[in-house]
Amino acid sequence: MSDDVIDIQALYKSYHTTAGLFPVLKDVNLNITSGEFVAIMGPSGSGKSTFMNILGCLDRPSAGHYALAGRNVAELDKDALALLRNRTIGFVFQGFNLLPRMSLLDNVSLPLIYAGTQHEERRQRGREMLAKVGLESYLSSLPSQISGGQQQRVAIARALVNHPRLILADEPTGNLDSHTSEEIMALFEALNREGITIVLVTHEPDIATHAKRQVRFLDGRIVSDHATASLHAEASA
Repeated sequence: MSDDVIDIQALYKSYHTTAGLFPVLKDVNLNITSGEFVAIMGPSGSGKSTFMNILGCLDRPSAGHYALAGRNVAELDKDALALLRNRTIGFVFQGFNLLPRMSLLDNVSLPLIYAGTQHEERRQRGREMLAKVGLESYLSSLPSQISGGQQQRVAIARALVNHPRLILADEPTGNLDSHTSEEIMALFEALNREGITIVLVTHEPDIATHAKRQVRFLDGRIVSDHATASLHAEASA
């Protein structure tokens, strides 16, 4: 059995425009195995955000193969895809996406409603995840009552509540100051040490150095794929 969480082969993505087909991703090949911590990098328009949407099953490729946790995504109907996404992936976004009128505990527990989890178990797991990110004393607080860094911790707790194999984080430090960003990245590193696979989109080189592997996109193609340690070695040579 393959240990790949993500297996992508010859993947293409184009969008229909008034000027015709616009290619965004071109012949992308990438394997990410269980327990890796990968930073996806590239300038605006390089295709990295489109790629992350495909990884998260929020968009489908125009051509090519994508298997998530051993399941061929192209073979799944809408319901099966939603179930796979809910059970396999935790999402963390730049904008936190917390519901302002719900308590932190209810925000964190929300994905469990879609998973059909019973009320008491939802609350118990929500409390556990808030404790994991150091916010166990804020269960009943509203998002507006805590800092931006704390809100991102809540978003990470929400991403963890279904015990996903994979976390997809899209510019998770984009709205945070440098000190808070380092705290959030330390949390991601700790989660990765527990065995969770993390794929992170960032345009910030200092954030990418927290990952063990850096994959760079340019004009819809992967142009480099290196272990972070080898990048440091090249820079100091």
